[in-house]
Amino acid sequence: MDQLRTFALFTRVAELESFTAAARSLGMPKATASIAVQQLETRLGARLFHRTTRRVRLTQDGEQFYERCKDLLSDAEELGTMFQKTDQALSGRIRVDMSTPMARTRVIPLLGGFLDSHPGVEIELGSTDRAVDLVREGYDCVVRVGPVTDSGLVARKVGELELVNCASPRYLRRYGTPRTLDDLKKHQVVHYVGTLGQKPPGWEYFHDGGWHELPMRGRVTVNNAEAFMAACLAGLGLVQAPRNEHLKTGRLVEVLPRYRAQPMPVTLLYPHRRQLSRRVRAFMDWLAEALSSNKARDERR
Repeated sequence: MDQLRTFALFTRVAELESFTAAARSLGMPKATASIAVQQLETRLGARLFHRTTRRVRLTQDGEQFYERCKDLLSDAEELGTMFQKTDQALSGRIRVDMSTPMARTRVIPLLGGFLDSHPGVEIELGSTDRAVDLVREGYDCVVRVGPVTDSGLVARKVGELELVNCASPRYLRRYGTPRTLDDLKKHQVVHYVGTLGQKPPGWEYFHDGGWHELPMRGRVTVNNAEAFMAACLAGLGLVQAPRNEHLKTGRLVEVLPRYRAQPMPVTLLYPHRRQLSRRVRAFMDWLAEALSSNKARDERR
C-alpha cells in the first residue's frame, strides 16, 4: 500500500474509531487495514492507537500525527486538481489564529458567508494574543495587529485599526474628564504589554508633525486584549484601544479625540512556501476583504 493510501486509512480509522468500519468504508479486508497501520507504526517508531476489543482511540502521538495527516491529504487532493478550472470546489482544513476581539467582532459574524461559498472547507480558528509558531503548530496564517517582528514569515498588510481614547463613565465620575495632555498628570491608564515584566508604553499622541509618548501612571498591567478592555470597563484606567461596540452603547466614552494614538497595522502572516494552497489563498483574500469592510463600517459610525 502506498504511503498516501496508508495515511488516508489511518485517518479514517481515527475518525471512525474502528478498523472494521474504516476497512469497510474503503473496500478492503479488516486484516489488510490492521496490518497496514501496524507497519506504519513500526516505520514511525510510535504507537498511534490504544486498541481494545470494542474500539480504538488515538494516543497522544497519534493525535499529533492525525492533525498533520489531515493537512497533508488536503494538500495532496488540491495538488491533483491544481491545473483544473479555477472554479473547482475548494476543500480541506484551514487553521488560522487572531486575537479574541477581532475574531468575535470582525471575523466570526461574517464567516458564514465564506463557508456557504465553500462547503468543502473547514475552519479551525484560534483566538490568542500570544505569538503562535505557525510551522510547529500547523497554522496556515495568522492575523496580527501592531508592528511585525518575525522576519521569517511572509507579511501581507490588509489594513489599519483606528485607535480611540476610552474611559468608563465610572472612571470619569471619579477622576474627571481630561481635556488636555497636561490633565493626564492626574490620571492613570491600564497598561498593555505582550509579556508581563516588559516596560509598558506611555500615552501616544501626534504633535508638531510627529508621534510622541507621554509616560503615565497605571496600577494595572495586562497581557490580553479581553482583560485590557475589561479593566477599562471596570473603571481601572484610560486606554487607547480600537474603536469598539462599548462606545456605541455608552459603556465607554471617548476622551481627548485630538490626541489619539497612531493607527495599528493589521497584517496577515503566513509561512514561506513556493505555492499557497488554493483554499488558503482564497481564505486570505476573503479575510482581507472582510477586515476592510469592517474598517469602512467603523469609519461610518
